[in-house]
Amino acid sequence: MTSKVSKLVPSNPTADGIATRGYVDERLPMPLYHQVYLVLRNKILTGEYGFGALLPSEQETSETFGVSRITAKRALNDLAGDGLVLRERGRGTKVVFHAPTPPVKANVEGLLENLLAMGLETEVRLLAFEYVRPTDMVSRILCCDKTALVQRAVRVRLLEKEPFSYLVTHVPDWIGQSYSRGDLAERPLLTLLERSGVVISRAEQTISATLADVEVSAALGLELGSPLLKIDRVVYDQSERPVEYITALYRPDRYQHRMMLSRVGSESARSWLMAGE
Repeated sequence: MTSKVSKLVPSNPTADGIATRGYVDERLPMPLYHQVYLVLRNKILTGEYGFGALLPSEQETSETFGVSRITAKRALNDLAGDGLVLRERGRGTKVVFHAPTPPVKANVEGLLENLLAMGLETEVRLLAFEYVRPTDMVSRILCCDKTALVQRAVRVRLLEKEPFSYLVTHVPDWIGQSYSRGDLAERPLLTLLERSGVVISRAEQTISATLADVEVSAALGLELGSPLLKIDRVVYDQSERPVEYITALYRPDRYQHRMMLSRVGSESARSWLMAGE
């Protein structure tokens, strides 16, 4: 049989006015029903189909994705099996999934202040607190010798009892010695840095994406390989010394990173400028 890729086809709007588009790829080793399931599942988890919304019917789903009605039915049944939807004969497929908490929203502007506020408004679960030899990367970032010790901590942050971030921090030994495991379990790290006499001046961060490994997926309540927002941040003091290196992994359904942009420049060369630049 010749392999083919179905085209994007718009569906008819559902009862609540939401229309959807989708595609499946027969070249993938993943079954077609599971491809349809993943697309619809993502729309539910991200709120595109909110609680009480009606999903497209089996026939509409079949037409949207260019698959058989049997394939569409299995995808919808799997959503029901996960407890995301309720299927009732004559009433359709209704979303019964409640998003656990509104996503945390963090601005780039006022970065350090926002980080401190987040630390004060959320709970923390401390998974590791130890003194270790730095890896080559940590040694380079913190400008410390590879034979020196750094304080390494692993924390999970929770909002309304639901985990949304997995944080791995490294700080130089001379700073880490100023606070205890109990301190870090109760206070934001930025507060502890300032308490130790560090005067923080700025931070640099890089935003990318990654997949959840075994440890992270267990800590955040996710399936292995789930997508995550990744933020690497280096914090500097007034002497331009790096005093903290953190890798933060966020559940994208519970955390949003946003920035304010202004349209600047002449008409022939206009561009977007982030606030504060």
